[in-house]
Amino acid sequence: MPSRFRWMRLRPQETALLAITAVWGSTFLLVHWAMQHSGPWFFVGIRFLVAGVISVVIFRGALRGIRWPDIGAGVAIGVMIHLGYGLQTVGLQTIDSSTSAFITAMYVPLVPLAQWAVFRRRPPTMAFVGAGLAFVGLVLIAGPDAFALTLGSGEIVTMISTLPIAAEIILISLFAGRIDLGRITVVQLLTAGLLGLLTMPVVGESVPEFSWVWVGCAIGLGAASCLIQLTMNWAQKSVSPTRATIIYAGEPVWAAIVGRVAGERLPVTALLGGALVVVGILASELKLVRRRQRVAAASEPGTDSRE
Repeated sequence: MPSRFRWMRLRPQETALLAITAVWGSTFLLVHWAMQHSGPWFFVGIRFLVAGVISVVIFRGALRGIRWPDIGAGVAIGVMIHLGYGLQTVGLQTIDSSTSAFITAMYVPLVPLAQWAVFRRRPPTMAFVGAGLAFVGLVLIAGPDAFALTLGSGEIVTMISTLPIAAEIILISLFAGRIDLGRITVVQLLTAGLLGLLTMPVVGESVPEFSWVWVGCAIGLGAASCLIQLTMNWAQKSVSPTRATIIYAGEPVWAAIVGRVAGERLPVTALLGGALVVVGILASELKLVRRRQRVAAASEPGTDSRE
C-alpha cells in the first residue's frame, strides 16, 4: 500500500479514540440542556465526581499502591480538565451545542504549537495555515457581529477553554507510559470534580434546585467522562498527540449531527465556518503525520518509500 495511505490503518487504540470522539461530540447537547437547570461549575463538579467515583470502583485495587508521582500527574491533568470543561460549560449557557463544539475544535490546531513549546519541535508551515483556516471558520461561526470585532461572551469563554484542553492532551502524552493508568484516571477525575465545586463560591454560584434533568445528565455524562478519560489515558500511550488530534477533529461533526437531530439549525455561514475549522485541523495535522512518516521512511536503510 502506498505510504501516503498508511495513516488510514486504524489500530485498536485509534479505533477506541474514534469511538469516544463520537461520544464526546454528543455530550455537548446534554450539557446545553443541563445548563437550563444548573449552574456551570456545580454541574462540572458533580459530573466529574460521579466519573471519579465510577473510576474508584473500577480501579480500587490499584489505589493501594498509589505514589506521589501518580497524584502529581493526575492533579496536573485534572486542573486542565476543570478549566477546559468548566469554561466550556459556562459558554454553553449562552450558545448552542453545535456552535460550542465547532469553537472548541480550535484546540486541535493549538496542539502542534503546544508540542513545539514542550518538546522543542517546530511544526511545519501547514500547521499555521490550518490554524488560519480554523480562525476564519471561527469568525464565520460567530456571525456578522464578528466582523465588527464584537464576539459574544459565550464564544469568548469557549475560545479560552481551548487552551487548557490542548494542555490536557499534551500532559496525557507526557505522562503516558510513566504512570499507572487506573491511578491517574481516578486522581484526575476527582481533582476536576472537587475544583468545580470549590469554584462555586469564588464566582458566586449557588447550589441549584433539585431537578431530574441535571441529575440524569450528570450521571450520564459522568459515566461518559470516565470512559473518555480512561480511553485517552490508555490510547495515548502509543498514539501520538498529533495522530490523536486528527481523530478528535471529528468531534464537532458529531456534535453538529446530534444538534441537528435535536432541532438546532445553524445558519449557512456557520456551517461553512465549521467546515473550515475541520479542514484547517485536518490540513495542519495530516501534514505533520505525512512529513514524519517520510522522514522515518528515508532514515530506514533499504526501505522503498513507494511500498
